[in-house]
Amino acid sequence: MTDITKDIVLAELKRIAAPDGRGNIVSAGLVSDIAIQDGQVMFALNADPQHLKAMEQLQAFVQQAVAKLPGVKKAMIALTAERSPTREPGPKAQAAQTVRGVEGVKHLIAVASGKGGVGKSTTAINLALAFKANGLRVAVLDADVYGPSMPKLFGITGKPEASDATGKRMKPMSRFGIEVASIGFLVDETTPMIWRGPMVMSALTQLLREVAWSQTDVMVIDMPPGTGDAQLTLAQQSPLSGAVIVSTPQDLALIDARKGLNMFKKVNVPVLGLIENMSYFICDGCGKRHEIFSHGGAKAEAERLGLPFLGEIPLDPQIRERSDAGEPIVATLPDSPHTAIYRKIAETLWQAMESGSGMKPAPRMVFGE
Repeated sequence: MTDITKDIVLAELKRIAAPDGRGNIVSAGLVSDIAIQDGQVMFALNADPQHLKAMEQLQAFVQQAVAKLPGVKKAMIALTAERSPTREPGPKAQAAQTVRGVEGVKHLIAVASGKGGVGKSTTAINLALAFKANGLRVAVLDADVYGPSMPKLFGITGKPEASDATGKRMKPMSRFGIEVASIGFLVDETTPMIWRGPMVMSALTQLLREVAWSQTDVMVIDMPPGTGDAQLTLAQQSPLSGAVIVSTPQDLALIDARKGLNMFKKVNVPVLGLIENMSYFICDGCGKRHEIFSHGGAKAEAERLGLPFLGEIPLDPQIRERSDAGEPIVATLPDSPHTAIYRKIAETLWQAMESGSGMKPAPRMVFGE
């Protein structure tokens, strides 16, 4: 099979006329940097926000053209419409901007952390299962494109299928009564994700917009750790009802958690609270409580910032072992005290989302289908 290259893709794109008559879409500056990995071609088409609808037809045409090239396994084209960075919109302009929701999904909630290794993904999946146990219809979006965890945590293997004959949308995978989409279903788990901004943007757009989600009360988004391109893309293109920050108790983790808090603040996403993970350990032998990573740091930080403190989740081998085995504790030990903690947090979060504290518009970026 022919190896696809940037030159081959560019040659095809130069055959497509720009909509305003300024030559082709490449010479008109509509095409962002092209990224290619394992036969997947990703880039963005830049559009004036006022002509976003007209550009959607061009996006579909370009995606079909690239997908037909020899050596292309999948074409992932995002349509972006960003205001000029040299002129900040005023308060009225920001208030007038809207971001489309995800079809069929009522609330989107981001589970984030300032750094890796704090148990964010394990917390995300157990919160999703807790929402489900509380009687809600739930979906999970694995937005951690650099290190997708949901296939392993859900114990799901295989590839997603197309939702219809056109092949433009894919069915979500499902287990425990929860729909899930992850880049981990599309790329081999041993493949390193050396992706630039356009690739991240395209992948996240496809996972969010091109999956045939069922009617859903709450979608839990497992965010990548940190505050980079992926986090900003999700925060800016999605009408998030809010975000949850996961941290361990020690000062170093809390420093990074503050960065995540500030990022959501800058993009007008309400932070619904902090969770202290690995908060304490109960010894099997002596029954005593040990605070291995200190204790109470997240609660104190929440109080300092005037944010809700959602709860403490212990460091327990069962949580880790069941997560590693693809049998999360909320799904497989529904009567455990740990499950009760997750369900209580989920109940608190649902009440916060339903109260209308979220759904604030993102200020700068709008994506098409």
